[in-house]
Amino acid sequence: MARTLAPWYRSRRMDVVFASFSTLAQATPSTSLLSFFGQAGPMAKLVLGLLLLFSLGSWTIMVRKHRQLVRAERENKRFLEIFRKGSGFREVATAAGGLQGSPLVGIFQAGYAEIDGQIRAGQAEPRPGERELRLKSIPALERTLRRAIGIETATLAQNTSFLATTAAATPFIGLFGTVWGIMVAFNDIGVSGSTSLQTVAPGIAEALINTAAGLVAAIPALIGYNHFSGRLKQARARMEDFGLELVNLAERNFT
Repeated sequence: MARTLAPWYRSRRMDVVFASFSTLAQATPSTSLLSFFGQAGPMAKLVLGLLLLFSLGSWTIMVRKHRQLVRAERENKRFLEIFRKGSGFREVATAAGGLQGSPLVGIFQAGYAEIDGQIRAGQAEPRPGERELRLKSIPALERTLRRAIGIETATLAQNTSFLATTAAATPFIGLFGTVWGIMVAFNDIGVSGSTSLQTVAPGIAEALINTAAGLVAAIPALIGYNHFSGRLKQARARMEDFGLELVNLAERNFT
């Protein structure tokens, strides 16, 4: 008798297993993000689309900003080697022409233009007993370098404020979608007159997916903003150090 029932039992057990997998496969699409988006209402689709735009924008900025900073750091090192080995400002200016991705090159070019302008003005109005190559105003050179540092810092920091906006705004946009979805769910309960899980669950799931999407957009943007803020502070510190080095060198040679 046991031998007769065993094959039937195994066959029956396999049928149950296959039926379970079939049920799971049929249920899986209903829990996918695309399925949620397809079944969502107009307001939920609007919220999810807006969050997607914020997320794509922030990721695009983070990738571009990473490449920009990597290039700036690489070319800064090359420029400093040229600057410290060069025999004169004119030679350094010529050699640094191909390193336009370096913020230090922009600062040097602004400082060099100011130094050259002051020297030319001094040569046009020579004073008895003074050296031919002479700076008229070190404070003017310092102001020029501070302005150049500000311009280069603003260039490096361009569009990073969008990351801060994404990190701050998208959780609230997602929360708005959640609140709206819950309102729709309660309205459906009132219309149907049923509080069963089958009636409530779709609306609640649609509502909560907006909060999840808001967090998915906000968290990478927040991490990226803090990361790039730290790197930008380091880059500005290097620019200020170079500005002081350039002022000291100019004061040593032209005063």
